[in-house]
Amino acid sequence: MNTPHGKPASPSAADWLRYAASPTFAGMALVTQFYGSDMICMTGPDPSPLTGMVPMYLLMSLFHSAPWLRWFARRNENPGRG
Repeated sequence: MNTPHGKPASPSAADWLRYAASPTFAGMALVTQFYGSDMICMTGPDPSPLTGMVPMYLLMSLFHSAPWLRWFARRNENPGRG
């Protein structure tokens, strides 16, 4: 974000928070896969691998990855800047 004078604005809490969602959901998927119980969301004698909390967390992580993708795109446009 830039101010009206073209100077970069200091990032707000919301700016930082949008970057936290995708890694948080990815971490939740890993924790649920290895340590959590997924029995509530699995139905039937042979549940589909697409049901349960792990796929939901992965989809949420993907859905919230837009800020990271924009950041990487801007970084590739201006290799000298971070």
